[in-house]
Amino acid sequence: MPTFRRLLGFLRPHRPAVILSAALAAVAMGMTVLIPWLTGRAIDQIRSGHGADLDRLGIAIGIAGVLRFALTVARRLVAGRVSLGVEQDLRQRVYDHLLSLELGFFDRQQTGQLMSRATVDLQAVRFFLGYGLVFILQSGLTIVLAAVAMLVVDPLMAVISLVPVPFVVLIAARYGRRARPAQQAVQQRIAELTAAAEESIGGVRVVKAFAREDRQLERFATTTGRVFEQEMIATRLSAFYQPLIGFLPQVGLGVVLLIGGRRVVDGNMTLGDFAAFYTYLLMLLVPMRQLGMSLGLAQRATASGARLFQVLDREPRITAAPGAGALPEGNGHVELQDVTFTYEGAPGPALHDVTLDVAGGTTVALVGATGSGKTTLVALLARLYDVQEGSVRIDGADVRDVDPVALRRAIAVVDDSPFLFSATVAENIAYARPDASREDVELAARRAQAHDFIARLPEGYDTRVGERGLTLSGGQRQRVAIARALLADPRVLVLDDATSAVDASTEQQIKEALGEVMAGRTTFIIAHRLSTIALADEIIVIEDGTVLAHGTHEELLEASELYREIVEKGLPDQVFLTRKPSEREVAGL
Repeated sequence: MPTFRRLLGFLRPHRPAVILSAALAAVAMGMTVLIPWLTGRAIDQIRSGHGADLDRLGIAIGIAGVLRFALTVARRLVAGRVSLGVEQDLRQRVYDHLLSLELGFFDRQQTGQLMSRATVDLQAVRFFLGYGLVFILQSGLTIVLAAVAMLVVDPLMAVISLVPVPFVVLIAARYGRRARPAQQAVQQRIAELTAAAEESIGGVRVVKAFAREDRQLERFATTTGRVFEQEMIATRLSAFYQPLIGFLPQVGLGVVLLIGGRRVVDGNMTLGDFAAFYTYLLMLLVPMRQLGMSLGLAQRATASGARLFQVLDREPRITAAPGAGALPEGNGHVELQDVTFTYEGAPGPALHDVTLDVAGGTTVALVGATGSGKTTLVALLARLYDVQEGSVRIDGADVRDVDPVALRRAIAVVDDSPFLFSATVAENIAYARPDASREDVELAARRAQAHDFIARLPEGYDTRVGERGLTLSGGQRQRVAIARALLADPRVLVLDDATSAVDASTEQQIKEALGEVMAGRTTFIIAHRLSTIALADEIIVIEDGTVLAHGTHEELLEASELYREIVEKGLPDQVFLTRKPSEREVAGL
């Protein structure tokens, strides 16, 4: 019931339309109940041989029928608008809430599970609130009005024929109690199916590359089998209870034919009253059946609502602190003080007791083995995660005291597998600055060594890239991502292996452009090529989440055994011997 009441809360913004829909349904059902009574009067007129009122009764029946038709059409239009409005509100609320959640939430969620909640579950809630609830109200109103009319026509027969109704209510309640967990399990299985399909489609390149179509098909068949088995449980419940709910009123129908027919023969009841009474009883059959179906919709919506509320009730863990403002003016001075960070569910910390002081305008290279904590460290700068201990400061401000939006606009990240949206190349580059001119977009592309290949695309900068930019090569995506970061004009630039997918010639061109871009800007470089790390003023060696050493290339060769091992095993140190000294080195800093 708490979940059901919360679902009804989504109707609050549409309260006038809901009230109008209910009113139209009530009047329409009033016309529906009136027609059998008028028909009974007409039959009595015909049987008695007096047709004086037949014309008026016929006109009244016609008017009632037209009104019922018009009111039903209007009610469906209003209910449809409510249904679509609820769906729009729900989609917007779910999407808005998902965007408000921190990155750590998505680290632990399957995309397919979230998509299922935002589509399949939301659709079930929308259909019930827009239509199923109206069906229940209409069915209940029909039962009440028909029962009142039957009591007016013949109280004794009404009491006898309505005896099955309490049993119908009890059976419907039992059906609801048993159907809800079954439907909730069905929704979970459908979510698993959606997740499996999304994973297979998203990883289709890997599937094809390893010729594992049969394996994926087998796994998908297993998942669909679980969906089938769970839906069969729900179907068996429906197959038993819904016909039973429809069967009980048939008992009352047989009793009416038996007792009512004799009362007409004995002269204790007119043929018109019998016809009207019989029609009212028939009117009860459809609502009784609909009641079972509508309760099934209600149970499915409640199960789906519970899954939606699991997401909506998840509070964002990274939010703007009270009074949080913009990042103070500065040149990107970064400080990490005794920082310890552990991913949720991880056996140990990704970073432990890290202290760094990076002056504004400095280019720092982070070096270390895979999993040493380099990417985690730069993720803390933009407050994509919150530290458990210590603090991260930029230009003197703790990032937890800065508005996250303002903070992230001052930091641009380019990683080794950049994500591009299914939009034009220009729109992807201008993602952080939608108001940027075409000249600015092209300038950023030139600085990222992307302009030449963009110009050769079928429509140049207006060429639409495929989903996730897969119509471009890895190196092309990286250069577009670098252009996007440069156009953002960040205070702090993070290059997380950002040239890993480009050839040596292009990398050299990009490095030359980056050397210009990084001047006066704080830059963190994560790379496995010393030719890229050669751009740095200082190198920081990280091992097992701690800072092992820092200094220049020459200093680390003397002081750090790990750094010497990294250089000797895979990175040519002669690059450093020929590189140009940085401005800081020339100045003797």
